[in-house]
Amino acid sequence: MIKHDVKDPGLAATGKLRIEWADRQMPVLNLIKARFKREKPLKGITVAACLHVTTETANLARALKEGGADVWLCASNPLSTQDDVASALVEHYGIPTFAIKGEDNSTYYSHINAVLDAKPAMTMDDGADLVSLIHSKRKDLIKGIVGGTEETTTGVIRLKAMEKDGVLKYPIIAVNDADTKHMFDNRYGTGQSTLDGIIRATNVLIAGQTVVVLGYGWCGRGFAMRAKGMGANVIVTEIDPLKALEAHMDGFWVMDAVSAAKIGDIFVTLTGDINVLDEKHFKLMKSGAIICNSGHFNVEINIPALKKLSKSVREVKSGVEEFSLKSGKSIYLLGEGRLINLAAAEGHPASVMDMSFANQALSAEYMKKNSTKLLKKVYSVPADIDENIAALKLKSLGVTIDKLTPRQKEYLASWQEGT
Repeated sequence: MIKHDVKDPGLAATGKLRIEWADRQMPVLNLIKARFKREKPLKGITVAACLHVTTETANLARALKEGGADVWLCASNPLSTQDDVASALVEHYGIPTFAIKGEDNSTYYSHINAVLDAKPAMTMDDGADLVSLIHSKRKDLIKGIVGGTEETTTGVIRLKAMEKDGVLKYPIIAVNDADTKHMFDNRYGTGQSTLDGIIRATNVLIAGQTVVVLGYGWCGRGFAMRAKGMGANVIVTEIDPLKALEAHMDGFWVMDAVSAAKIGDIFVTLTGDINVLDEKHFKLMKSGAIICNSGHFNVEINIPALKKLSKSVREVKSGVEEFSLKSGKSIYLLGEGRLINLAAAEGHPASVMDMSFANQALSAEYMKKNSTKLLKKVYSVPADIDENIAALKLKSLGVTIDKLTPRQKEYLASWQEGT
């Protein structure tokens, strides 16, 4: 009997079909899975994975299992789980899965502990909750762990802070920092799926709306681009002068968040920081303003402060809460302030996650081979892995590129030749 905690095993057949659909759009991961099946590079390794339990993640888990790993999976966000996928992983693929959409905080951490009870040799995180729990309450596991990977910006920030403080006890590969991850997953994946989540939750017309994008990292860039493409008037807020200047040169209005609060219709946080939308902003917003988050944790919007300003809160439709302020205004919060693209939609398209999870799979293989040589720090994905994934993706798309001739290589390598 496979250990698990899922909502309804009866959903497994539907989940399997959806996993197969995503699989068709993940050619790079499929190539890796085929090689893993032959070579078994992860044989004997138990992997504890705390990731969004989606169709794309299911295909990563399948690839790791084909590589010989014993994979245990839990959710990295209480609202991101696709219940039919979780059931299919247990019933059809024999992968211990602990994830239920809408689980409370206590259940969330019981699920993390359930995968850690498998005594993993490798961790695979999306937000660093596994690593954090291991280093705080499950220190007995550290001696058996060879290394781990981290999927997202927020997690990398946490892990680099641990490294800086000298408390990180095993090496981590920052998958998020790979070019084939953040340049595509964060920009094109988050850009499209955030907009998808907002539209599914509200059915508002984006054209003509004033959309405030808080943060202009790769995720913010992607969302701003997509919102503009749908006809929105886009405002960007930033703390980094270079990113603010870039947003200005990209054609967006740039201003401070207090100024933006007065004129925005839809607000989206994409920073990884805390209280990006706060009491001072809520007080200035128009009645009817829509606020949501596309950063990893639900701390970017100060929800306790919003509740304190309100006389009542009610759910007006699935995933939409109306906060009736004492001032008489109403503000609408989407997806409980959690990742809107997964709370209200299906997350990133499979073709984008294909590259991200190819990085995860190959980084796991690299970690197993090289763990004894690595220090207790955060590493970037090796450049040859990044480049190989890009080349495989181009091949799968039928795109050809040029190669340098020997003479061109000689010219570029020489300092003697010039004009």
